[in-house]
Amino acid sequence: MSKIFARFVKDESGATAIEYGLIAALIALAIMAGAGALGNTISAKFNSIASTLNGA
Repeated sequence: MSKIFARFVKDESGATAIEYGLIAALIALAIMAGAGALGNTISAKFNSIASTLNGA
């Protein structure tokens, strides 16, 4: 029984999977934030172009 417990304590594969999951979540969050900022910038540029064309 003590060998099984010692092997369980030494096993770090679950911790590695959790770390990779956290890294993937942070990368996804950064992509979403960047895409949102880029979308707002492009929207503002198109609105500026549209107002310039409407004024001409």
